[in-house]
Amino acid sequence: MARYTDENNMKILKPAFYIPAFICLFFSIILFSCKTVERSSTPEFTVVPDRIMGEGRIPMEQMEVFFLGENPGMDREKLRRLISFYKEECAYEGVNSDVAFAQMCLETGFLKFGGLVTPDMNNFCGLGSIGPGQPGNSFPDERTGVRAHVQHLKGYGSPEPLRMELVDPRYKWINPKGKSPGISGLAGTWAADPEYGVKIERLLIRMYGTDLSF
Repeated sequence: MARYTDENNMKILKPAFYIPAFICLFFSIILFSCKTVERSSTPEFTVVPDRIMGEGRIPMEQMEVFFLGENPGMDREKLRRLISFYKEECAYEGVNSDVAFAQMCLETGFLKFGGLVTPDMNNFCGLGSIGPGQPGNSFPDERTGVRAHVQHLKGYGSPEPLRMELVDPRYKWINPKGKSPGISGLAGTWAADPEYGVKIERLLIRMYGTDLSF
């Protein structure tokens, strides 16, 4: 009789034991699913480039969102045009478009300018801008200005010859060609600021972390 009672009690207790376990499993699946969806909205890129040459990975839309976060009043048509020029000119020369675009943002204050270089000069990287009386080089149109920037950047990043017609008037002064393949080497060479390379890298980190799920 005692054995029967024990087995009977076990049969009665089993459902009471499995129900809480099933509930815990159900909510664990729901919680895991929510976390998975949340992770999928995070930026895809985690490692930013540290060299001038290479292929850019940031799409045009992400560049635009990143830029407008700093200069929301910017003419969007002009911005998209410039991004397109940077993508194309960098592809011609093998320069990383992410790096070139980040440097443009640094040099122009996100196209707000405000220094010696003015918007009408189409100078997007401070070429030839030394001080009062030498505000820098001017270019006839936006694409030429972007090309000059990309060519100058390639002069620092690679010993390989240019593929497009030379428009950078200061390219000849870069010696030796390819003397600064890394972004960090632009400090003290392209600009006197010892933190120059670090500033570009910080902009790249922010650009790579731009979330498009707004």
